[in-house]
Amino acid sequence: MNLSAIVKPCKLKIYQQDNIFCQYNDSLIDEFSPKMFSPRWWQQQNAIVGSAQGRGTTWFVEYNTQQWVLRHYYRGGFIGRLIKDSYIFQSIAKTRSAQELSLLVTMHQQGLPVPRPIGCKVVRSGLIYRADLLTQRIENAQDLVDILEKQVISAQLWQKIGKTIQQFHQQGIYHHDLNAHNILIDDHEKVWLIDFDRGQQKQPASSWQQANMARLLRSFNKERSKLVIFNWQAENWQSLLDGYQS
Repeated sequence: MNLSAIVKPCKLKIYQQDNIFCQYNDSLIDEFSPKMFSPRWWQQQNAIVGSAQGRGTTWFVEYNTQQWVLRHYYRGGFIGRLIKDSYIFQSIAKTRSAQELSLLVTMHQQGLPVPRPIGCKVVRSGLIYRADLLTQRIENAQDLVDILEKQVISAQLWQKIGKTIQQFHQQGIYHHDLNAHNILIDDHEKVWLIDFDRGQQKQPASSWQQANMARLLRSFNKERSKLVIFNWQAENWQSLLDGYQS
């Protein structure tokens, strides 16, 4: 396996044994084990502090004084019903978890508001692989959909959301699945973006940036159509755009 394309000097360490490959941030881990990517292992440590449901279960775990998010990669759509968590292996650098971890390292170094990268795991079986990712949990934060089910937020906060997305776009960060669930707001009203699976760093260009914003707008409309209470209106979108374009 060619590791040079994904190693970040002085940031991540490599663990490799047989068909298991891991990268991890050793500044945050006292003694690394690939078992850290297993929910069952965390259960045995009595260290699971919560979970969330999406395509699969996302686990919140506690390590020393830190809280982390453990996510297994699952396919979506029709193909996900057939091969829910298997992907074609080309190289370690092209695996979903290694790519996302590498992008998180880049964004963290740029000072963008993203979860701190902890580590990734790839298990290869012949021509396929399965993958997992560990990131730091954003303290005292809720996703935007949960917030809007409970309350109205200010025009200033909508503008702050737009401004934050602009910062990512100015750095050429393409979020493949920019939606209201992947925007977090903490108790200081700081805006964070999460879940950069299939994200990329590109040259800034209006074409993909506009498509990114259109995807976000569709997600707001989708949530409004399915939820009984969802405090989002057209004027909120305009406030977000005002922040994005400022």
